[in-house]
Amino acid sequence: MKPEDYAKSGTEFAEQTAFFMWAALEKINYPELKLMFAIKNEEKSGSKIVGGRFKASGVKPNVPDTLLPVARKGCNGLFIEFKRRGKKASPGQVEMGADLQAEGYGWCCCDGWEKARDVVIEYLS
Repeated sequence: MKPEDYAKSGTEFAEQTAFFMWAALEKINYPELKLMFAIKNEEKSGSKIVGGRFKASGVKPNVPDTLLPVARKGCNGLFIEFKRRGKKASPGQVEMGADLQAEGYGWCCCDGWEKARDVVIEYLS
């Protein structure tokens, strides 16, 4: 299955998964992609007990979905927030992005895996 086929479901999860499918195929061209990973951030548990455990372990809202921990273009690394096509980051996510940028990291919000791909290619070149 190709990334564009996977992303057809239109969910944020599908967009991020399609992006990581592309990254797996492109590691030969961009070896730095082997360092990229998804971040388990805000989790909807449905239970106050499980939610409390997540919070106690450091899970928090507004943390971006992905980190490429490679220094380029004057940044310490690149955080990516994924959204479904046509959706935008929440005010809390934008604030977190600004805080990360103030600390020397790149941050972007991408609605669709192709936008994330283009950002990463530009960042690594």
